[in-house]
Amino acid sequence: MDFSKLYRISRFNSWQYIAFTGLLMSAGAEAVLRYLVQRPLPTGFYWLYACWAGLFVVGGLVNVLSRPNAGGHHHH
Repeated sequence: MDFSKLYRISRFNSWQYIAFTGLLMSAGAEAVLRYLVQRPLPTGFYWLYACWAGLFVVGGLVNVLSRPNAGGHHHH
């Protein structure tokens, strides 16, 4: 098992990359709403973080537990 697939962005699979991007965008949206627009966050906004974290965990498990060259079966 290669645990660098959990923290090196270049080793992320698509699910981890989507979740990581979602976390960054949610944090950016929160910062804009709180500090620039100075509006309260919508009800349930923090569930976004839980969803992105869950997606990252599932993607991370798939990535770490997968065998090398297991995907695709493309022959060139």
